[in-house]
Amino acid sequence: MSARVIGVLILAGAVAAGAATKSLSTSDQKPDQKSAGKAAEKSEGKKPLKSKTVSTEERIDALSRAAVWTAPPPIARAQLGAPPNQPKEITCTFEITQLGGTAPKFDCKNANGDRLRIKYGRTPEVPSEVASAKLLHTLGFGADNVMLVEKVRCYGCPAEPFTTMKALGFAGAQQLYEKVMDPKDYKDFEWAAVERKHYGRAIETEEVEGWAFFEADLIDAKKGGAPRAHVDALRLLAVFLSHWDNKSENQRLMCLSEKDWPEGGKCSRPFAMLQDVGSAWGPRKMDLPEWEKAPLWSDRASCTTSMDHLPYHGATFSPVKITDAGRTHLGGLLSQLSDQQIEDMFRGARFDRPTGMLALHSTPISEWVRVFKAKVKQVTDGPSCPQ
Repeated sequence: MSARVIGVLILAGAVAAGAATKSLSTSDQKPDQKSAGKAAEKSEGKKPLKSKTVSTEERIDALSRAAVWTAPPPIARAQLGAPPNQPKEITCTFEITQLGGTAPKFDCKNANGDRLRIKYGRTPEVPSEVASAKLLHTLGFGADNVMLVEKVRCYGCPAEPFTTMKALGFAGAQQLYEKVMDPKDYKDFEWAAVERKHYGRAIETEEVEGWAFFEADLIDAKKGGAPRAHVDALRLLAVFLSHWDNKSENQRLMCLSEKDWPEGGKCSRPFAMLQDVGSAWGPRKMDLPEWEKAPLWSDRASCTTSMDHLPYHGATFSPVKITDAGRTHLGGLLSQLSDQQIEDMFRGARFDRPTGMLALHSTPISEWVRVFKAKVKQVTDGPSCPQ
């Protein structure tokens, strides 16, 4: 049986299953334009811009001039849990897109036409990404906006959107679903992560999407890029989080300027950020015992850090010596967080709930807070790093 036939059969099954989901009455066929989801999305600011493909030389130039950190609002007053006005439900319409990775996800558009990425199911990647993105934002580093909502109502979704689109993509038949998609039917996803892209225009080449950690040395303060202290703080924070799935497409190089730049010109505000931060908080994602054991320093005397102990032996992250300015910069940021803020971050991401199909036990939030504070001390305590 050919792959295309298999894909069509899977599609038929998904459509049949989707037909069993609850349909809307005539008066409810259009998603509520005044939903709480719309109000929250409006508050998030500007829409992301379409990516721009450039030459290898232009990409390297942009990376050399990239910032990686901007001074955040007062950290001590930051809300790391779910804001009081955050909606409990988001409504959107299914979008047919290419999907990578292994965590269940799909794309959809809200009433404003903004594309949202929804991650769902019991995968630990959902709470992991919610907490990681919140921490990065709070400290002043770039990350997409990710919030956890009690329910996502997706109009036109197949019963299993990720599996269905993956199978149809393998068969080269994704657009077949558009012919049978019923926008009047919906499927609900409980406790899903809703991701909105950070504002800006992604800078890519035909071959490379994002940036790898071994390229961080290209960022040059003399050319207008981030100072070494900021770059080292980002490196150390990545190790702090155990951000081990750091292939280049999981970081993003982007332009924050309002206007596109002409052919042969330059982006005036390049920015390098972490894009997909769901593989964090331990080698198996949200894995407290292993996260606690993961060393921050491979050699504290020389302030060398690495991810050799993590999956893929650190992927694109090579062992590197951190400057004392980088260590103290990150330490100064992390030290401003209160115990209550750290607790709110983990509780808001539901770190105390079991994840995975076989997960039977939960971990108290207090234990996550304890290990977090101990890791902060590994950043702040000890002698100065060698020059």
